[in-house]
Amino acid sequence: MRQSPRLSLTRPSRSLAEIAEPHPSTIAADTVPDLPLVTHVTHPIARAWQTLQIDFSIIFERDPAARNWLEVLVCYPGWHALVLHRLAHWLHVRRVSFFPRLIAHVARLFTGIEIHPGATIGKGMFIDHGMGVVIGETAIVGDYALIYQGVTLGGTGKESGKRHPTLGNHVVVGAGAKVLGNIQVGDYVRVGAGSIVLRDVPSTCTVVGIPGRNICRRDQHVCPLDHGKIPDVQADAVRLLLDRIERLEQELKDLKNQ
Repeated sequence: MRQSPRLSLTRPSRSLAEIAEPHPSTIAADTVPDLPLVTHVTHPIARAWQTLQIDFSIIFERDPAARNWLEVLVCYPGWHALVLHRLAHWLHVRRVSFFPRLIAHVARLFTGIEIHPGATIGKGMFIDHGMGVVIGETAIVGDYALIYQGVTLGGTGKESGKRHPTLGNHVVVGAGAKVLGNIQVGDYVRVGAGSIVLRDVPSTCTVVGIPGRNICRRDQHVCPLDHGKIPDVQADAVRLLLDRIERLEQELKDLKNQ
């Protein structure tokens, strides 16, 4: 008697070190094998399906609490908001009136995440927890961004045109951070929790504080989940001052002994 194949609900097994910097060509294929991957994408529907695959699979890489695909499919508001946004954005770029805003409104009611239909979101973005996230109309978010609860990608006034930030690829925005205005945030940037960013940020930098200060670390890429490795500017400055005071005291002591 032939046995029917069993449906596996377990999360894909993959170490965090392997997915610290996911590669676009492999991220979907080796994380959710149950979903057929479209490799040569030409049709818009196939392209949209591939984007949703990547959006879904990135959750297992970014969230250690993701147990299985059914749990993610049903219980992750960030995933729900992103799927609804992609539909609303598809209608928005085709100049369909009313319905894109209605879809965005429904998504906000059910998920607590507000994304304007005009916002451009790259593939593989993960909104963790998500409550209170606001993304404005002209915001642009690159591929594989990681955004936590309470984040605002907003404007600074009532000006028209491009008035929201542009985020590069592999950007991490910590809980409660605000990135405001028509500014450019480079690739592999990390924005610390509670920071307010008002100026452009070069690639591979960490931004902390109010207003945000750039702490460049161009010689290394830190895993986006290693939140404790954000540099402490104040501690570094105090350490340098203490070292200098110690050297001056030693020089003064040597002068007295002469």
